[in-house]
Amino acid sequence: MSKKNSDLPFWQVKKLEEMTASEWESLCDGCGKCCLVKLEDADTQEIVDTDVSCKLLDLGNCRCSKYSTRHKYVPDCIKVTADNIETLSFMPPTCAYRLLHEGEDLPWWHPLVTGDPNSVHTAGVSALDRIISETEVEDADLEDHVVEWPQDPSPPKPWVRYGR
Repeated sequence: MSKKNSDLPFWQVKKLEEMTASEWESLCDGCGKCCLVKLEDADTQEIVDTDVSCKLLDLGNCRCSKYSTRHKYVPDCIKVTADNIETLSFMPPTCAYRLLHEGEDLPWWHPLVTGDPNSVHTAGVSALDRIISETEVEDADLEDHVVEWPQDPSPPKPWVRYGR
């Protein structure tokens, strides 16, 4: 017996470009990793992560402190859209926008799945308590802040998936 589309959550039914603005924004899990300074190797074009955040990232909750007006303060902040997600190779592999674009489902710890806005932090997938602001680091020292972030952890046992 198959479920009707109306019984499924919007992210399993709609394409990214079909989502409302509210649905689109709710896909952000609040991990904070897309707001971290990235370094690119000039020779190989490899992009590496650092533990240094944009000056606007609230270190206490991994959310932009001036989200709606961020481009006024950080003009090169990239707005993630259905049209550009494919080109944003720096997005973390756990990013909901990236996962859905690649035909995957949301991870077990995503707030839309758990119903808990802090589940991304509880699962240990976010940058919470692991980062410092770019206001505290000199550009010349950024290479000293290169890190590898944890990927998608296994769900705890027993795990009940909500929202289905």
